[in-house]
Amino acid sequence: MLEYITVIGIFDSGVGGLTVWQHVSDAAPQADLWYLADQANVPYGPRPLDEVRSIVTGVTDRLVLMGASTVVMACHTASAAALEEMRSRHPGIDFVGLEPAIKPATEWTTTGRVGVLATSTTLDGPLYARVVERYAGDVDIVTRPAPELVTMVEAGETDNAVVEDAVVPLIDAGIDALVLGCTHFGFLASEIAAVAGPSVHVIDPAPAVAAQVLRVADLNGSGTRNFETTGDEIAFVHQLERLIR
Repeated sequence: MLEYITVIGIFDSGVGGLTVWQHVSDAAPQADLWYLADQANVPYGPRPLDEVRSIVTGVTDRLVLMGASTVVMACHTASAAALEEMRSRHPGIDFVGLEPAIKPATEWTTTGRVGVLATSTTLDGPLYARVVERYAGDVDIVTRPAPELVTMVEAGETDNAVVEDAVVPLIDAGIDALVLGCTHFGFLASEIAAVAGPSVHVIDPAPAVAAQVLRVADLNGSGTRNFETTGDEIAFVHQLERLIR
C-alpha cells in the first residue's frame, strides 16, 4: 500500500470532477491529490440511488485504502446518494460533497425563478429536496435533467444544438439564474452562458467546493498528482491532456 498520510482524494463518475480538482490544484500546489474517474460506471445520473450508493462505497473505500484523509465527492449524484452514509462508514475521514447551488441562486434572482440543470438522480434525491426546502422559499425552481451533456463532455464533443435543447426551455420559463447541478457542466459553462444570454447568471459550484476542501483538508504534502480510471486508461490520458491546465 502506498504511504500517503495527507492525500486529498477526489472522485467523479468521469472527468467532471476535474473542474473541482483544477481549483484545488491551483490553490494548493503543495497538496497531494489523487483523482479517481469511475468511468467503468459513467454516467451515475441515470442509475437508481441504491445502485449509485453501492458504487460510491467501492470508490470511497478505494481512496481511503490509498491513504486519503479527505475524500471529495466531486459529483452531485454521488453526494445525493451516499454522502451521509460514507461519513458514517469512515468517521475518521473528512468528506466534502456537492449540493446544488440553490442558495446563491435564490440570493441572485430578481425574477423569482431559478433554473437547475442536473441529472435525474440528483433531482430525485433527498439531498436536493432538503436544499430546495431550506433555501428556495418563495422562489420558483425550474429543473431540467440533462444527462446528454455528461455524455458530450466525456466524449470531448461540443454540440451547440444539444446545449440549446437543454438550456432554452429554462430560459423560456423566465429564469435569471441557472445552477449547474453537475460538475461535468462546468466544462460547458461558456456554451451554456452563450445560450442563456447576459441576463442569466450561471452558477458553477466548483470554486465554492474547492474552497471548502481548502478549509478542511490537510494541505501539507509533496505536491504529487495521481490520476486513476476504472475505464480505458489511454482514453483517460487523452482526456486529461485536453481538459486540465
